[in-house]
Amino acid sequence: MTPVTVDVTTYDDLLARARAGALGPDPAARRISAAFTTRQAVRHAGRGTGYRNEVLSLRLAEAVGSCAVEPGALPDSAVEDCVGADVARLLEHPLPPVRVAALDAYLMHVTPHLPDHGAEAVPLPAGTSLEKSRARARAVVELLDLPSGATVLVVGVVNSLLEALRSRGLGYVPCDLKGGATEWGEAVVTDALAAADRCDALLVSGMTLGNGTFEPLRRLALRQGKQLVTFAQTGSAVLPRLLGSGVSAVCAEPYPFFWLDGGAGTVHRYRAGRPGGAR
Repeated sequence: MTPVTVDVTTYDDLLARARAGALGPDPAARRISAAFTTRQAVRHAGRGTGYRNEVLSLRLAEAVGSCAVEPGALPDSAVEDCVGADVARLLEHPLPPVRVAALDAYLMHVTPHLPDHGAEAVPLPAGTSLEKSRARARAVVELLDLPSGATVLVVGVVNSLLEALRSRGLGYVPCDLKGGATEWGEAVVTDALAAADRCDALLVSGMTLGNGTFEPLRRLALRQGKQLVTFAQTGSAVLPRLLGSGVSAVCAEPYPFFWLDGGAGTVHRYRAGRPGGAR
């Protein structure tokens, strides 16, 4: 399947083009064969705090698209709404996470994570949950092109990412809608846009696609000329399409995620300007 190359500049533009069939085959002719949620709670050995995840995933042929949500936020009816539905209908679903997961599945089907599409495969070794979390964090942080002493706004707090930033001599401002504190007792801010002015770059979770906070961050990065690197379990096939339109690099991690399996895995890195990119 040869993807159609169409320049897009915003998430909403990408969604509209997909609905119109401008990015590949008619979405009304593609149906979701399986819909499921993945729920987990984790506390890595040696860490004092844990976290919970909930992810909606949709299977389209060989592809799986996903969108993370706050635990308990997704109604049980969402899965029943999605299974057997055509992609075009789900791209207009009233729930934003369903739209994101449907778009992710469609784009994964059209443009899988392959070198011809600009993807660099980075292996994650087998190991404990903490070992794999740290390996993933190193793969993400290596995408930041910053001198020691620079400060990064981290939107979507992952303690292993903060640890990896410190190991490179980078400062950070942790930000999450839930607030709270990091593993090391640092206050987590809740207003990303307010904190961005005092940071040199943005490191942003793909989960922002589903909760509606991504676009303001993308526009800010574009306007201020700051790097915006995303770590994407949510929208792993969506965010590479926005490279060069405010997104400078993506670490894409499609389902199954590193926290689901102790075996070896793979993440896929994209950089703006790389030949064959997923635009």
